[in-house]
Amino acid sequence: MDRRVVITGVGGLCGLGTDAASMWKEMREGRSAIGPIANSELHDLEGMTGAEIKALPQHDINRGHLISMDRFSLLAVLAAREAMRQAGLSWDEGNAHRFGATVGVGGLGWDVMEETYRALLLDGARRVGILAVPKTMPSAAAAQVSLSLGLRGPVFGVTSACASANHAIASAVDQIKLGRADVMVSGGSDAPFAWGVLKAWEAMRVLSPDTCRPFSADRKGLVLGEGAGMAVLESYEHATRRGATILAEIAGVGLSADAFHIAAPSVEGPASAMRACLADAGLNAEDVDYLNAHGTGTKSNDQTETAAIKRVFGNHAYLMSISSTKSTHAHCLGAASALEMIACVMAIQEDVVPPTANYREPDPACDLDITPNVPRERKVRVAMSNAFAMGGTNAVLAFRQV
Repeated sequence: MDRRVVITGVGGLCGLGTDAASMWKEMREGRSAIGPIANSELHDLEGMTGAEIKALPQHDINRGHLISMDRFSLLAVLAAREAMRQAGLSWDEGNAHRFGATVGVGGLGWDVMEETYRALLLDGARRVGILAVPKTMPSAAAAQVSLSLGLRGPVFGVTSACASANHAIASAVDQIKLGRADVMVSGGSDAPFAWGVLKAWEAMRVLSPDTCRPFSADRKGLVLGEGAGMAVLESYEHATRRGATILAEIAGVGLSADAFHIAAPSVEGPASAMRACLADAGLNAEDVDYLNAHGTGTKSNDQTETAAIKRVFGNHAYLMSISSTKSTHAHCLGAASALEMIACVMAIQEDVVPPTANYREPDPACDLDITPNVPRERKVRVAMSNAFAMGGTNAVLAFRQV
């Protein structure tokens, strides 16, 4: 029997806010969190823009646990705890093995890595922190969520650059559908504001000097952000048996690879993932009301994605609402599609499409309805979320009203 998978809780934090509700409020109104990066050791990178979390929310995580986490793990734990609170779940020794976690990350523990190399190479240190390895490993975020919440089922990290969170959620869906778990806490996290990481992105010449303007003819590139988004996924039977409030159903998953170029996007790879997602969900193109675009704000991504959407949706591409919320929370790498998952769930909950902020000039090559600057009220029964990563690893999710 094919088990349906539903979402019963969400949690998150990014430059827009430190909980899912405050993030969504800013996203919905098209208010951008992008500005000068102020709270990081930028050394010779003064003036770079990004979407920072200015202050973390209050929490009761004890010091012993805190000192074992890099920032990307802490963000994941905070988001996961919020999602579990909303879901109202309880677990004990009898069922903890049926609860798991998958967390997507674009990188690793950059703060600790940066501190370690600076201590060794610049300051003459002979030793590094004893927890450097477990704090920096890409799977640390998933492990720390498991430790914080007592989850003893399937737990692992997922990394596929900018598609990591969607791949993590897809993997969690599989665990539930295959009967390996009843509940999975899943999403993504990233904290890229370290000097070496920013220097690497600077070298690629894809960063905007001011803000992120997806699909606008005057766009100048992407902007980096930090954050985490997590969802509680359950089998429909498990959720209804305990009387849970269901926010949305994960209707379908579509995965593909470009096999084209390590950095440049293609049209066919993203189109293939969108087609696969529709097929997996049993949906027609005309069923999709809202599409949260990958929409990074680079010329190549925006024009390629627009062409792929047209190829898949035909005339309906001009009738559905599209937006890129990266215009508000920036590109949070491994967390990006997790934040966009929250946007899709809340669009279904409230029948509101969040806008593409900062839009100024039409681009003839990006001529779809990208919901410029102002939110739009419309019935959202089905929402899709695109995530297309460097290396051509694509993951698309479809969410449905229950």
